Amino acid sequence: MKSYPTVADTIGATPLVRLQRIAADICQKNNNIILAKLEGNNPAGSVKDRPALSMIEEAERSGKIKPGDTLIEATSGNTGIALAMAAAIKGYHMILIMPDNLSVERRVSMKVYGAELILTKASEGGMEHARDLALKMQEEGQGVVLNQFANLANPLAHIKGTGPEIWQQTEGQVSHFISAMGTTGTITGVATYLKQQRSSIQVIGAQPSPGASIPGIRKWSDDYQPEIFKPELIDAYELIGQAEAEQMASRLAKEEGIFAGISSGGALVAALRVAERVQNATIVFIICDRGNRYLSLGIY
Repeated sequence: MKSYPTVADTIGATPLVRLQRIAADICQKNNNIILAKLEGNNPAGSVKDRPALSMIEEAERSGKIKPGDTLIEATSGNTGIALAMAAAIKGYHMILIMPDNLSVERRVSMKVYGAELILTKASEGGMEHARDLALKMQEEGQGVVLNQFANLANPLAHIKGTGPEIWQQTEGQVSHFISAMGTTGTITGVATYLKQQRSSIQVIGAQPSPGASIPGIRKWSDDYQPEIFKPELIDAYELIGQAEAEQMASRLAKEEGIFAGISSGGALVAALRVAERVQNATIVFIICDRGNRYLSLGIY
């Protein structure tokens, strides 16, 4: 009998596509190419599908969890949706803790996969408070926290998957890699792999400008800096304003046919800045999720 893939088998191997219009003038002037890695093509719709499955499978291998256990995670959206999907595939009860100021589409998506959702008041500390609550619940014996912020299986998913895919898809020609920075698993893992292939590859992180509130792009205080983050891998940072990230996300849909989230718009803003400064470059940036989970924000 023919063997068919499971949903889990469809995670990864996402397309890498060339931008045709938004970057046309800049790329022609400096002989650059800008490529978008379409992580929204993953089954739950984001780059976080990769580490979600990786963290659960590593916890299984280590004996930390077994089917039927309860998992707990603080999330701003994409990791929660991905973990809810992965938990459904694997047979776990998933409790997700999320600030109440985030889009309703993300809340609904988590519940569709069967996750239990706890909303915290954003005014009481946002994601930092959600992270603290998750650890408190674990201490009280309510479940196991996978802890995307400190779990090495997070960047490992990108060391094994996303990074090699980019290297192979560009035939080793990638010269610059750009990613929004949130949990930092994507940029840390991809940078680790790419710099092992060629140390001169430049890695640029997109961070929010002061006052900006961009889903998927944030800067942590020292007390909450993700333990998985390796700042020595980052060659430069680009500060992204909220309005320019939102406008670029809208342009991606209208001018390139790529319906992506706001952080992807921010990553492209950074990619265009880099393309203005360099020549003969192959610039890759991450489209980390789909735009349909932000419709209620009214930016498109």
